[in-house]
Amino acid sequence: MPANLPPEAKEKWLKVMEAKTLEEKIKALEEFISAVPKHKGTENLLYWARRRLRELREEQEERRRRRASGRGPTFFIEKEGAAQIVLLGLTNVGKSLLLRRLTNADVEVADYPYTTRRPVPGMLQFEDIQFQLIEAPALMPGAADGVAWGTKVLGLARNADGIIIVLDAANRPLHQLKIVLEELRKAHIHVVKPRGRVVIEKGRGGSGIRVALSGRLIDCTVNDIMNLLKSYRIYNALVKVYGEVTIDDVEKAIFGNIAYKPTIILVNKMDLVKRKIYEKIRKVVPKTIPVLPVSAKTGEGLYVVGKTLFDVLEIIRVYTKQPNHEKPSEHPLILRKGATVYDVAKAIHSSFVENFKYAKIWGPSAKYPGERVGLDHEVMDKDTVEIHVK
Repeated sequence: MPANLPPEAKEKWLKVMEAKTLEEKIKALEEFISAVPKHKGTENLLYWARRRLRELREEQEERRRRRASGRGPTFFIEKEGAAQIVLLGLTNVGKSLLLRRLTNADVEVADYPYTTRRPVPGMLQFEDIQFQLIEAPALMPGAADGVAWGTKVLGLARNADGIIIVLDAANRPLHQLKIVLEELRKAHIHVVKPRGRVVIEKGRGGSGIRVALSGRLIDCTVNDIMNLLKSYRIYNALVKVYGEVTIDDVEKAIFGNIAYKPTIILVNKMDLVKRKIYEKIRKVVPKTIPVLPVSAKTGEGLYVVGKTLFDVLEIIRVYTKQPNHEKPSEHPLILRKGATVYDVAKAIHSSFVENFKYAKIWGPSAKYPGERVGLDHEVMDKDTVEIHVK
């Protein structure tokens, strides 16, 4: 990770963050790369920056082709539902049939390689919410280095809220898993939850930089974090620290080049093999990652996919209610565990934060029905929140 970047490189990174258009992002990233000194401490940063530049140039070229042909966007898909989940796997592992069985999406299913050339979306219903599942074109060795459409597929994974890795139980599933995990690793996409996590919310510190600790700092102090952010000309932010965190973790959060994606693994085609195949996979996969034995052909195991996604994504549903109204909204806000009334108010409208007086809570997080709370109150799944403003 970056170590002691010179002021010029930090200045160039600010331009990357401030860039709005695709062309501005490409130009700013080119200038940033040229300003970063080449040494061991910057190897990973430069690898990521060059890969990101390649992705942006590919997107630019695709837009040119679309304008020339008159066709609309076809590869990157706008998020819908409670979360966007990308189905990743090698060719012919059964992603298309899984998508059809889980979402009723109209998708081509064939037994020849690389049937899917563009992402295909579908909506998976779970209780009162939906997950958007995206079947991605097949991964292959070298994807992270630009082989075929690999960087675009990995870009889909980076942009998504979670990942489903699909394995063919009847065709060397452990070898398939190794390939997928290696390409994700090279793209700096983690599937195992890190021991620590840093979230930097710019513009939310009130006046200055505020550090909220829900864990501990290993090799630095709060002042070190504040000085680091100021060196990048970030003067107003809320820094949330979860678990065990180092100063390098904070700097990684500034660049945002390492992404953790909650992941589940579907061992497909279990109708063709013995149970011991699944058990072998379960033994080598970290316990924090759910591994489900399924069959897209017979429907085995598919009924638990929605609940498993809900759990690994660590999302909560919060229902809002207007003052003097008896019934809450039918459609919940989707937030992450650890969210507060502040996040609820912000999700409704920024003015609800600016003019906030108090909130009333009904549900699991309330000590009693209608408890009166402030912005820092942590909400839980199936809470109902009523916000009062000035």
